Amino acid sequence: MAPTSAPALRIEVRGVEPVAPAVVPALCFSLGVHASPGSAPGTAAPHGHDGEPPEVRALTLTTQVRIDATARAYDEDARLRLKELFGPSETWDRNLSSLLWTQTVTHVPAFTGSTIAPVTVPCTYDFDVAATKYLHGLPDGEVPLRLLFTGTVFYLDDGRLQAACLPWDTEAGFRMPVSVWKELMDRHFPRTAWIRLERDTFDRLYAHRTRHTLPGWDDAVRSLLETSGG
Repeated sequence: MAPTSAPALRIEVRGVEPVAPAVVPALCFSLGVHASPGSAPGTAAPHGHDGEPPEVRALTLTTQVRIDATARAYDEDARLRLKELFGPSETWDRNLSSLLWTQTVTHVPAFTGSTIAPVTVPCTYDFDVAATKYLHGLPDGEVPLRLLFTGTVFYLDDGRLQAACLPWDTEAGFRMPVSVWKELMDRHFPRTAWIRLERDTFDRLYAHRTRHTLPGWDDAVRSLLETSGG
């Protein structure tokens, strides 16, 4: 029997939704994974019989999620909110760039032809993370995403288990509604946001709150903003 090559895989994003219930905020992307026959080395003929869809024994999939920031338009309000990331509007032509959001590994079980693979992506509300600043800064519309895939596909060749790497150019685009991100954050952090402070800054803020007998942290920050005219 002639040797066969690994099944050719095509991956698309079918949708995304918040994971619920969940201890930490996370999104679940539904990936449509489609396997088609590969060609045996030195031939043009597909493996399999009479065009039968190939069987994938397992797939280890690493997904890198990037924000393709150049793939959408921004009004003046959005540009102002994203100034910390990309600078003033007049510099966006050279400063606007893709942002790494996250990376995760998924193990897809055996399937024949096609399957739906859920990919869970943990999310953070840490405003020291560029992706968080970007997502928070969008008032509405869509987030242009580019998902880059690497990994290993396992298949049978003449009864023997074989492994092959996914091609380097395996990727998929997706436009995620901003509302999905906002819904996720509202579930886990209703009416709140998180910022990290250095210890000495926190100590000074705590002393200010105590000195002025302020009931909460919001009151302490508001009093400083009012004093500074912010």
